[in-house]
Amino acid sequence: MSRSVLQPSQQKLAEKLTILNDRGVGMLTRLYNIKKACGDPKAKPSYLIDKNLESAVKFIVRKFPAVETRNNNLAQLQKEKSEILKNLALYYFTFVDVMEFKDHVCELLNTIDVCQVFFDITVNFDLTKNYLDLIITYTTLMILLSRIEERKAIIGLYNYAHEMTHGASDREYPRLGQMIVDYENPLKKMMEEFVPHSKSLSDALISLQMVYPRRNLSADQWRNAQLLSLISAPSTMLNPAQSDTMPCEYLSLDAMEKWIIFGFILCHGILNTDATALNLWKLALQSSSCLSLFRDEVFHIHKAAEDLFVNIRGYNKRINDIRECKEAAVSHAGSMHRERRKFLRSALKELATVLSDQPGLLGPKALFVFMALSFARDEIIWLLRHADNMPKKSADDFIDKHIAELIFYMEELRAHVRKYGPVMQRYYVQYLSGFDAVVLNELVQNLSVCPEDESIIMSSFVNTMTSLNVKQVEDSEVFDFRGMRLDWFRLQAYTSVSKASLSLADHRELGKMMNTIIFHTKMVDSLVEMLVETSDLSIFCFYSRAFEKMFQQCLELPSQSRYSIAFPLLCTHFMSCTHELCPEERHHIGDRSLSLCNMFLDEMAKQARNLITDICTEQCTLSDQLLPKHCAKTISQAVNKKSKKQTGKKGEPEREKPGVESMRKNRLVVTNLDKLHTALSELCFSINYVPNMAVWEHTFTPREYLTSHLEIRFTKSIVGMTMYNQATQEIAKPSELLTSVRAYMTVLQSIENYVQIDITRVFNNVLLQQTQHLDSHGEPTITSLYTNWYLETLLRQVSNGHIAYFPAMKAFVNLPTENELTFNAEEYSDISEMRSLSELLGPYGMKFLSESLMWHISSQVAELKKLVVENVDVLTQMRTSFDKPDQMAALFKRLSSVDSVLKRMTIIGVILSFRSLAQEALRDVLSYHIPFLVSSIEDFKDHIPRETDMKVAMNVYELSSAAGLPCEIDPALVVALSSQKSENISPEEEYKIACLLMVFVAVSLPTLASNVMSQYSPAIEGHCNNIHCLAKAINQIAAALFTIHKGSIEDRLKEFLALASSSLLKIGQETDKTTTRNRESVYLLLDMIVQESPFLTMDLLESCFPYVLLRNAYHAVYKQSVTSSA
Repeated sequence: MSRSVLQPSQQKLAEKLTILNDRGVGMLTRLYNIKKACGDPKAKPSYLIDKNLESAVKFIVRKFPAVETRNNNLAQLQKEKSEILKNLALYYFTFVDVMEFKDHVCELLNTIDVCQVFFDITVNFDLTKNYLDLIITYTTLMILLSRIEERKAIIGLYNYAHEMTHGASDREYPRLGQMIVDYENPLKKMMEEFVPHSKSLSDALISLQMVYPRRNLSADQWRNAQLLSLISAPSTMLNPAQSDTMPCEYLSLDAMEKWIIFGFILCHGILNTDATALNLWKLALQSSSCLSLFRDEVFHIHKAAEDLFVNIRGYNKRINDIRECKEAAVSHAGSMHRERRKFLRSALKELATVLSDQPGLLGPKALFVFMALSFARDEIIWLLRHADNMPKKSADDFIDKHIAELIFYMEELRAHVRKYGPVMQRYYVQYLSGFDAVVLNELVQNLSVCPEDESIIMSSFVNTMTSLNVKQVEDSEVFDFRGMRLDWFRLQAYTSVSKASLSLADHRELGKMMNTIIFHTKMVDSLVEMLVETSDLSIFCFYSRAFEKMFQQCLELPSQSRYSIAFPLLCTHFMSCTHELCPEERHHIGDRSLSLCNMFLDEMAKQARNLITDICTEQCTLSDQLLPKHCAKTISQAVNKKSKKQTGKKGEPEREKPGVESMRKNRLVVTNLDKLHTALSELCFSINYVPNMAVWEHTFTPREYLTSHLEIRFTKSIVGMTMYNQATQEIAKPSELLTSVRAYMTVLQSIENYVQIDITRVFNNVLLQQTQHLDSHGEPTITSLYTNWYLETLLRQVSNGHIAYFPAMKAFVNLPTENELTFNAEEYSDISEMRSLSELLGPYGMKFLSESLMWHISSQVAELKKLVVENVDVLTQMRTSFDKPDQMAALFKRLSSVDSVLKRMTIIGVILSFRSLAQEALRDVLSYHIPFLVSSIEDFKDHIPRETDMKVAMNVYELSSAAGLPCEIDPALVVALSSQKSENISPEEEYKIACLLMVFVAVSLPTLASNVMSQYSPAIEGHCNNIHCLAKAINQIAAALFTIHKGSIEDRLKEFLALASSSLLKIGQETDKTTTRNRESVYLLLDMIVQESPFLTMDLLESCFPYVLLRNAYHAVYKQSVTSSA
C-alpha cells in the first residue's frame, strides 16, 4: 500500500464509522420490515402466493442464483414482468443496498487493520464503541438477511422480470446472488471473513475486561456498594460523581454482551489462547440465554455457538464451556436478574425522591441518573426478550408483576432531567469553563510531543470551554457541542493509529479527561439524546402482547396500579425507533403508539370508574339506611318500651342503627370500603401524574378519559337508580332517587381530592342532559321516565276512579277499590315528593313535564270541541235562553254526550291540579336555591300594568311559569291550545265554539248532583270523583281559549257563571231525590270556581246565586260528614 493510504487523517475513520453505523441501523430497519411483511399473509408480495406463479417461483429458487429463461415454468412470468419489476423493486434494491453496505464495512475494517488502530474502551471510547457497534450491526444484518426465507424468490423473480424486459440480468444480480448463497449460514461465513480482523477485534473486546465484569454484578454486590445512593454518604452529597471511565458507566450491558458474544464467535481463536477473553465470554454466556438482534428478533446464543464450534477440531473444551454456561444461565440468570430488578426499584425510588426534593443535585449527580436509567433499561429489555424464550420450569423468574414500578421510576427520572435541564446546564457550563478547561490546558501544556493538527484541535477545545458562561444559560442560548465531540472522535482516530506522533495509548490520562469533558458537554446540549441513549424503551412497540399483559398485571395488583401511567408514557418512546431510511414505517409505528396509549388510558379510566361505582353503591346503601321509612321499626320499639308491652318474639336481635360501620374497635380491620378507597387513591395518583402527554403529534390528557367515563357511568347510574320497570310500571320515589343521587354526587365530589378534574363540569353535563327528553346518546332520561310514569300510570288511574286529588293534603290519594293498586299515590305526589322531583328534573325537566301534561289537555279539548260542534244549535239557543227555565229544560234533553263533557273537563282539571302541585314544588325549590332571582321574577309578574300588550304579558307569564309561579293565564296551555287551530274553521267560528264549550259545561253541571261519588268531603276539601278539579279546569281553559281568540275572559266567565247558577238553581226546585242526591255538594262548585278565578268576585256570584244557599250547602255537607263518620 502506498504511504498516502496510511495517512490516518486521510482515511476519515471517525466519519466513516459514524455514517456506516447510522446507515447500518437504517438497513436493519428495512430488512426487518421486509421480513415482517413476508411473514404476514396480508402484507406479503402477492407474487409469492399467486398460484399461477407457484411453479415459476419454485423453479427460480431451485436454480438460484443461476438464470435459465428458457423454461416452460416461466411462461406466466412473461405476462406479469412489468408489475413484478415495479412492485419488487423496493425489496430488490434493499438487498443491493445491504450488499453495498457490506462492501463498505469490509473496506473500512481492512483500512483499520492496515492502520493498526489501537482500541481501548476506557481511553478512546468513541472509536472503540463505534468499531464494535459496526461489527455487531454488520453481523446482525447478515443474520437477519439469512432469516428472510423468501429472499431468493424475491431477488430471482425481480431478476427474471428484468431479463425478460431488458434482455439481460440486472448488473448487480451476479454479486447479489453470490452473497445470498455465501451467507446461507452467516456466522460460519463471517468467522472465515474475520480471520484477518481478529487482532483489532480481540483487542477492542479485551479492553472490556474492567468495564463488563464491573457492570455485571449481582444485586447483593450492588447493595453492599450502596450503588446509586445519594444519601449513603451525606458528607459527599454535593461532590460531583466522577469516574475515569465516565461514558462506560452508563454503557448498555445489552450492547456489551452482544459485542462479547458475537465478537468472540467471529475471532474465536483468541478464546483458546487468552484467559481474559475466555472469562469475559463465559460471563456473558451465563447472563443470558438469548440476545436481542434487532427489535423482537432474538438470537439463541448457546445453541448457535455450539453448532458453529462443533465442526472445529480441538473445540471440545469450548463446547463443554458453552454447555456449562447454558446450564448456569437456565438455573441462575433468571433469579439474578429478578434480584437486580428488585434492587433497582428501591434504588431508583430513592434517587427520584431525593432529586424531586433537591433538584440541584442533578448537577453533581447527573452520572448517577444516567447510570440508573441505563441499568434499569437493560434489566427490562432482558426480561422482555427472555419472557417468551425461556424454559417454563423457571417461569416465575420471568413474570415480574412489579415491572411497572421500575418503569415508573425511570419515567420519573426522565421527567426530572427534562424539567430541570437548565439547572444541569448551569452547573456543567461552570464546570466546563472553570475546571475542565483549566485541567485540559495543563494536560496539553505537559504533552512532550504535540503535532500541529492535534495542537490546533486541543486549543479549540480549551477555547470553546473557556468562552462559556452562566449568562448564556440565563438567556436561553442554544448550545451545540456536536462539532467539538466529532473533533474529539477524529482526534481519537488520528492518535490511535500505529506510528502516530501523539499516541493516545501513551497518554491515557488525556483520553480519560476528554471522555469526562465530552460527558459534561452532553449535559449541556444533548440531554434529550442522552435520555434516548440510556432509557429508550421503544422496543415495547414490538412486544405488544407482552406489553399489554404487563399492563393488565399492573392494574390487577392494587399496590402497582399507581404506576400504571408508566405504560402510556412508554408510548411516547415509540417514534424514537424509526429511521429516516425507512420512512414508510413511521405511520405504522405512530398508529400503534396511539392505539396502545389510547387503550391504556381508557382501561385505567374504566378501572377507576368501576372502583368509584362500587364506592357509590356502598354509599347509596348507607344513605338508604337513613331514609324515613326505615325508622318506623325503631319508633315502634321505643313506643313498646314506653308502654312496657311485651314484644312478640323474645330474644329478637336488635337492629343495627345507621353509622355502626364507622365505629372501629381495631384499626387493623379493613372494610370493603377501605379497600376500595385505597385502590382508588392508588389508581388516581397514576391518572393525575401528568396533565398531558404527546404521542406522535397527538396530545393525550389522562384526566379527560376519567371525566368522560364518569359522565357516561353517572348518566347510566341515575337512570338505573330510577328502577323503572315498564312491565309492572314500578318506579323509585323521587325522594329516594334524590337521596341516592346526592350520595353518588358526594362520592364523585370526593374524587377531586385524588385527581385534578372539574367534577362540577361532570355534574353540569350529566344533570343538564337529564332535564331533557333524551340524553346526548339518544337514551331516555329520568325526565322522560318520570313524565311517562306520572302521565301513563298515576294520572291514568285517577281517570279510572282509583285515585283522587285531595286539596287538603295537596296530594293524590288511593281510593278503596276492589283491585288494589301496586303503588301508593300519596307516596309519589305529596309535597316532599314533588319537591324532590323538581330538584331532580330542574326547571327544564319540569317544563317538559308541563308540556307533556298540556299535550294531553289539548287532546281532551279537541275532543270537547267535537262534542260542541255536534250540539252547536242546541247550545246556541241555550246560550240566549238561560232565563227561560222551561225552554232550557227542553233544550237540555236534546243535548248529547253531557257526561263525556264533564268527564273530559274533570280529567283536564285533574291534570291541571297535578301541574299546580308540580309548579308549587318547583317554586319552593327555586326559592331555596335562587331566592333573589325568584323574588325579582315575582316582582316583575305582580307589576304588569293591565293595559300591557298581551304578547308582552305572555312573555312575562312564560318567565314566571318557568320559575313555578302561578299565572292568571297559563302560557303553556295557551301554546298547547293555539297549536290546535283548524284550517277549515274561521277564527269567528273558533271563538263561537270556545264560547259554546263554556255554555255546555255550565248547563251540564246539575247532572253531577245525581252521582253518588259527587258528595263533598270536608276532610279532603273535595269530592271523591275529583269534580272539585272542574273549578281549575273551567278557569284555566277559559283564560287560555279567550286569550287565543282575543275575547274578554272576564265577560265570558260572567256568562258562564250566569248559566251555571241558573242551571243549579233549577235543581233546587227538583223533588226527585236521586237527581238531587248531592245537590249541596255541587252547589259548592260555584264557590270553588269563583275562589279559583282571578277574574270573578264573590259580589258577582252573589248577584247570580244567593250566598245563603252556599252557606246552607256548606252546613249540610259538614253535618252529613259528621253523621257519616259517627
